[in-house]
Amino acid sequence: MVKLVEFSHVEEFKPTFDVVDDLHVYMRNDPMFYRKEYFPMVLKMNDAIQSGSKVNTKEMIVPMINKGVHSYCKQFNLARTSSDIFTDKDISAVAEKIYSEELTAIRNGAYK
Repeated sequence: MVKLVEFSHVEEFKPTFDVVDDLHVYMRNDPMFYRKEYFPMVLKMNDAIQSGSKVNTKEMIVPMINKGVHSYCKQFNLARTSSDIFTDKDISAVAEKIYSEELTAIRNGAYK
C-alpha cells in the first residue's frame, strides 16, 4: 500500500527585489536579447517618432517585453510560469519605463 502525502500549503514565489527594474536591466544588458529584440524595437520606435506617428506601446513594446519576461524567467529559473512573478501591472510599468527612457534618447538623437 502506498500512502500519498498531501500538501495543503504551496509556498508562492515572492521576489525580494523590484522585478520591473530587474527585467528592464536584464533586457538592456543581455547581449543576445538586446541585439535580437530590444534594439530592433527601439529602431521601430525611432522610425515611428521620426515619421510623426504615435508609438502604440501595446503593439510595439509589450510584445518585446513578453519575450523578455520569458527569457528572463527561463535564464534565472525563477518560477513555473512568468505570470507567477509578473503581473499585467508590472508589464505596463516596464513598457512605460522603456517608452519614457527611449523617447528621451530618440529626441536627443541617440539613434540617428
